[in-house]
Amino acid sequence: MEIGFVGLGRMGLNMTRRLLRGGHRVVAWSRSPGPPEQARAAGATIAATLPELVAALTPPRAIWAMIPAGPPVDELLDALEPHLAAGDLVVDGGNSNYRDSRRRHARLAAAAMQFVDAGTSGGIWGLENGYCLMVGGEEPAIARLAPAFTTLAPPQGWMHVGPPGAGHFAKMIHNGIEYGMMQAYAEGFEILHAGPYRYDLAGLSRLWNQGSVVRSWLLELAGHAFDADPALERIRGYVEDSGEGRWTVQEAIDLGVPAPVITLALLSRLRSRQADSFRDKVLAALRNEFGGHPVKER
Repeated sequence: MEIGFVGLGRMGLNMTRRLLRGGHRVVAWSRSPGPPEQARAAGATIAATLPELVAALTPPRAIWAMIPAGPPVDELLDALEPHLAAGDLVVDGGNSNYRDSRRRHARLAAAAMQFVDAGTSGGIWGLENGYCLMVGGEEPAIARLAPAFTTLAPPQGWMHVGPPGAGHFAKMIHNGIEYGMMQAYAEGFEILHAGPYRYDLAGLSRLWNQGSVVRSWLLELAGHAFDADPALERIRGYVEDSGEGRWTVQEAIDLGVPAPVITLALLSRLRSRQADSFRDKVLAALRNEFGGHPVKER
């Protein structure tokens, strides 16, 4: 099929390459100057502007965006909509909030256009392994995009999970689960690192992926990280969050669903950014006050 692609970052560029390998025609645009040339080298048609991208596509058009969540998506729709026509379709493959996706669907539906929210998982490895796609939207739009989904995903790797917003809701929970899994691995490896034995953590990661009940792709990635830096001495223990974990915790609160593991995993990420928190100073001072426990002076 023919598809426009907006956003050529770490995932967007590789998704463009995978679509091209699958025989699709891709017209791409990105704010950054370097990635479009890489996409051109892979066979994409490069547009200098968004209006040029729209003009290079045959109506009814399909345009896939892989850009940051929040205002950038609305700004993109503001820029695109005057150049689009009834029947055109926009896919948001980023990590948008599902409520925003429902609102954007209603916005484009009012102009007789279609909107699909595609929760996309696979990271930088998706070019070779494929992308897991959780797709929300109306059936006719999903059917139009099925050839692209089938190319981007591994076998049985995409699903129409529900109406508008359902794709991004599923991806939000997916990422919340990811927080908990990563936290469990991190804590386990810290105990191993601090314990009485000097383990080959890369080797242990590979061992656990051979039939163990804790085997996973995340564990495989842990092995890669330990191979490159066995004691992880070259990185700081500073962990960002991109929003989906927070949204998952808030949704759990709103729905009255206890989610202690995901919540504590999120809070652990926040704690990682505090080199010397005032809270911990208060804890140390209180232990000193009531029990005479020693404190470390700066």
